[in-house]
Amino acid sequence: MIGSKVNDILVFLSVVETGSFVAGGKVLGLSRSTAGKAIARLEDGYGARLLNRTTRALHLTQEGRGLYEHGLTIRTAIEAADASVAGDPGVPRGTLRITAPDAVGRRLLLPTVYRFLEIWPETQIEMSFSDRVDRVVEKGFDLSVRVGMSAPDQGFIIKTLLQAPVLLCGAPSYFSTRDLPLSIEQLSRHDLLQFASQGDRQVWQLQEEDGSWVRASGRVRLRFDSAEALREAALAGQGIALLPRMLVDTEIAKGQLQQVLPRADFGTVPIIALYPHKRLLDPRVRRFIDMLNDDLREARIKPRLDDDG
Repeated sequence: MIGSKVNDILVFLSVVETGSFVAGGKVLGLSRSTAGKAIARLEDGYGARLLNRTTRALHLTQEGRGLYEHGLTIRTAIEAADASVAGDPGVPRGTLRITAPDAVGRRLLLPTVYRFLEIWPETQIEMSFSDRVDRVVEKGFDLSVRVGMSAPDQGFIIKTLLQAPVLLCGAPSYFSTRDLPLSIEQLSRHDLLQFASQGDRQVWQLQEEDGSWVRASGRVRLRFDSAEALREAALAGQGIALLPRMLVDTEIAKGQLQQVLPRADFGTVPIIALYPHKRLLDPRVRRFIDMLNDDLREARIKPRLDDDG
């Protein structure tokens, strides 16, 4: 009885992560009908609906989300048991699914991704570059890296990898027809490029040299939900952007961007690792987080004057 339920839960995990009964069953060598019957048995046994079905997608219910999170623990325990028999249980194996914002993912994570694959040949990595933090569980991601979040959603664990200094910057082409601001108050005469997501708009609280905090104001004609888009707009001369230093160091070193108000303090933003709560964290997730943490703290991402990208 317990064994059959475990099998049904594994089918449930596969259906959730692939987004369909057909694909979920195919991963496990099962037909759509067999996968559907496994989910039906679970729902009958628990007396609760686990998935809401539409013609286009599957969505977890509250009960389904809880079963998914516990199911991850079950699957991890099975994988750990298999690994303990086959070899070192701490050796990363299998596919690691990561989601990260485009700018952070390409510039900060890819060096770690390449090194991780080189060190652990039995692993594969699937990456999604997206600034959306929702549906991490439903999409089957093992790890989400985000910038600026201070608290995780319920059911997730957060690890702060780095407090990244931020700065103001703009392109020389933008300042070719405008005076460079000499104070935070003078930003009110400029076009600002700001972050906005799902109705929440970024507010700039900046610290003057005398230690006082000032809310910066200016004309905001462009808002994006992507740090990469903000960087590109700044490079295109569309205005002044507030971005993590490590995302624009190369462009500043090349003279493609110039720092604005270099003596003012703009604080830091956290770069965090966010992953579903599990009693047993898979070795591939744990090792990647540790490696990324080391890479960021050792400041391996530095301006490269020979970088054309």
